[in-house]
Amino acid sequence: MRHFSFLDGDTAGALFHRAPQEIVAGDDRRLVATALGATLYAPGTRPRLARDVRRQVAAGVTSMVLCLEDAIADHEVVAAEENVIAALADLGEDPPTCGDGVPLLFIRVRNVTQMSTLLARMGEAARGLLAGFVLPKFGIENGEAALEEVLRGSEVLGRPLWAMPVLESPSVIFRETRVDALGGVRRLIDKHADNVLAVRLGATDLSGLFGLRRDRDLTIYDIAVVRDCIADIVNICARGGDHVVTGPVWEYFAQPERLFVSALRVTPFEEADLIEGSERGARIRSELVSADLDRLIREVVLDKANGLIGKTVIHPSHVPAVQALHVVTQEEYEDAEVILAGDAGGVRASSYENKMNELRPHRLWAEAVRRRARAFGVLREHLTFVDVLAATQDALR
Repeated sequence: MRHFSFLDGDTAGALFHRAPQEIVAGDDRRLVATALGATLYAPGTRPRLARDVRRQVAAGVTSMVLCLEDAIADHEVVAAEENVIAALADLGEDPPTCGDGVPLLFIRVRNVTQMSTLLARMGEAARGLLAGFVLPKFGIENGEAALEEVLRGSEVLGRPLWAMPVLESPSVIFRETRVDALGGVRRLIDKHADNVLAVRLGATDLSGLFGLRRDRDLTIYDIAVVRDCIADIVNICARGGDHVVTGPVWEYFAQPERLFVSALRVTPFEEADLIEGSERGARIRSELVSADLDRLIREVVLDKANGLIGKTVIHPSHVPAVQALHVVTQEEYEDAEVILAGDAGGVRASSYENKMNELRPHRLWAEAVRRRARAFGVLREHLTFVDVLAATQDALR
């Protein structure tokens, strides 16, 4: 798969210093996880599911989850299973493409046994397009059985299936059990690292355990108990750069009255190099604010600052902003390359004359930037995510 494959050659050439690369299943696991980007969830009950998947892939989605868990009611499970299997069969017969390959399509299951049941009912076309399973309420109590079932499914298909555990249970967030619970999770994902693509965060469930829900004017980092939990998840599960942890869902997509003004600056939109005229830049900013996407943008920036890559999304309007914010700036890329070029320690002044690059402390950061550069590309000098948004709008109009 390849990000921004919908852009024509001239637009991509004007936008990227280094274009996004094709990412294939055999690439480094952390690179594939980085390339997930905005992972769009779709209820398994959607009546035209295959058509919806094709439309979203054409619009830049590279990973989707067909949900058989929280997104559907208990009485809808049987019908949703049939619908998902039929959609995968349809898609397998005529696969959607993003670049030279296919998107990563996952099924979010309700329990361990559902995985083998679904695989047994799938034909070859459906099996061929299934990338893996999302494992909700993952913990030390059920995690081993769930990951072993994914491994058995891999043996049935004759190729690896990915697992994406979701951390959202009480033991993960309650202070008295958190460290032990996360330590157990880390041991499980280390043991099954060949099959664990990324760890996902169920912030909605974690908030709900305390009767909390973040307002559209806030980010998840303003909810103290969830913020502290995220810090511990990164500390334990992402330590050393061995595993990718993805950002939690942003659940708003409509705009009623707002309490606070937007913190999204006007200048980057008015001065974007690839936007002709400041009026259009101002209009793009206004559209983002009116759809609450400025808050999503802030949360993605905080995700990245806290070591999270990619994001769960539940509405197609969220995808362009998330993808654009994962494109690497030329400044980030050049700093990362300087850091990775040296292995004897010491410091190097950034060529941008605004920071010092410490070769050892910043190495893991630089490796993550390089993976993001391969997946999402590197912008030309002076360009920003605003230019990516404008190019995306033009291409998908």
